Amino acid sequence: MDLITTTAQLSAACERLAKFPVITVDTEFLRETTYYPLLCVVQLASADEGVVIDALAEGIDLKPFFDLMANEKVLKVFHAARQDIEIVFHRAGIVPHPVFDTQVAAMVLGYGDSIAYDALVEKITGHRPDKTHRFTDWSHRPLSNDQIEYALADVTHLREVFAALDADLKKRGRGDWVSEEMEVLTSPKTYDFHPERAWERLRTRVRKPKDLAVLMEVAAWREQEAQTRDVPRSRVLKDDAIGDIATHAPTSIERLGKLRSLPKGFEKSKWGQDIVAAVGRGLGRDPSTIPKIDKPRNSGNGAATVELLKVLLRMTSERHAVASKVIATTDDLEQIALDDNADVAALHGWRRELFGEAALALKHGRVALAIDKGRVVRVDRG
Repeated sequence: MDLITTTAQLSAACERLAKFPVITVDTEFLRETTYYPLLCVVQLASADEGVVIDALAEGIDLKPFFDLMANEKVLKVFHAARQDIEIVFHRAGIVPHPVFDTQVAAMVLGYGDSIAYDALVEKITGHRPDKTHRFTDWSHRPLSNDQIEYALADVTHLREVFAALDADLKKRGRGDWVSEEMEVLTSPKTYDFHPERAWERLRTRVRKPKDLAVLMEVAAWREQEAQTRDVPRSRVLKDDAIGDIATHAPTSIERLGKLRSLPKGFEKSKWGQDIVAAVGRGLGRDPSTIPKIDKPRNSGNGAATVELLKVLLRMTSERHAVASKVIATTDDLEQIALDDNADVAALHGWRRELFGEAALALKHGRVALAIDKGRVVRVDRG
């Protein structure tokens, strides 16, 4: 079995693949010990062939692969594409386009929330993929024939999965639903991790503006440190520790050392002074630069409204065979309960038509839910 290990081989393969309107793509990578994923193997397939690329081969230039990812004439099909796209963005500064994510398509077609690749292949093709090398060390060389066959099977089975899902989408008229999701997936903002935005994924850990100001600075420091050293965020500082620092705002090494969430002696490391300095920057921030903290939602009757919306969401999901996760999130429901004009996906496009309008009607009493013969049903109240 041939394995692409040179730039010349890669260039020739990509030239052949570029002649097809659709190709399937997968990657094998490691990121347990690094901030940025280490690309180890790339698999590509057209209707005629499948190839496996050794991305760690000495001297290989992956530019032909990246050029293929940017080729607007070729649809790139992935399953759960986000991490694959992140790798391409990090290595080449481009986002593959156009793309099709079979996991998203499967959710739109009622295969459940975030269905795994193996399960989707088995449901559509009846073939049970070999899982032997799922957790293999793809950075180890040489690659075995079994590993290469496993990697190749991922993209060859993906051809069948794509064909089935694409036909079903066209039959049900849901192609545009997937296209909307692909716009988010192919936005550079999705993969551009600026340190100053690192606080966004931790904001729920604080409740006061002062705490948020400190969290913003400490989270930015950790992100920058993790990127510079190319290590996972948790290797620098765990999320719990950042929340603890934000709440207590230690302004000295001594106070930092009293936090139980930090390893013993951590304050005396080279990072101790950096964290204290970040706390100081947070406390000194202009209040106008601190984002507004969302107030706790759904106290009193609001919580009951959200629960009713969840029931409606589940009914809608089952009736239309669409995964509930792709229609609305719990956060969407909480915001709808508070605001009829909430800027959430569930109140836009096909989601509004499918669920959003009914959700607002339920909220305002124009629709009720009842039980009829053991099933929850919608009752229009006029």
